[in-house]
Amino acid sequence: MSTIINGTSSAITFPDSSVQNTAGLVAGGTITTGTVTTLTTTTISDGTNSTSSTNCIQGSAKAWVNFNGTAGTIRASYNVSSITTNSTGNYSINFTNAFSDANYAVCALGGNTTNTNIATTVGTNVTPPSYSTTSVKINFDNAGGTQVTPTYANVAIFR
Repeated sequence: MSTIINGTSSAITFPDSSVQNTAGLVAGGTITTGTVTTLTTTTISDGTNSTSSTNCIQGSAKAWVNFNGTAGTIRASYNVSSITTNSTGNYSINFTNAFSDANYAVCALGGNTTNTNIATTVGTNVTPPSYSTTSVKINFDNAGGTQVTPTYANVAIFR
């Protein structure tokens, strides 16, 4: 069910029969109390800048992680349930929510205090290739092509 508000109203009735007084609304349509489970809009704006809602949905990372490769511990993440250390410099990034397919893009960067220039190899360059709906395998290599363990590892997945 959708409710379209055009103009003014003193109150909004939600599907669960709760009523929200419009005093709880401020310019721009922010609801300060209550819950919105689905919001459909074509443009998102902060009052100065605006963008298409498609840009926000399709252009945002669907999973990302910042982790310590030495300890295998996650510092911060979104849609990443765990990191599996497969071998030196080789990790599986395990997703909390599976993707619909394995046609996603991966960006990764690693570094530490002794190997400041660490290259990253993802998926098809890893043996065996490993893009899946539930995880992706990442290699971290030094300039000589030897796998190394990064202290700081960052991975972002876009779909």
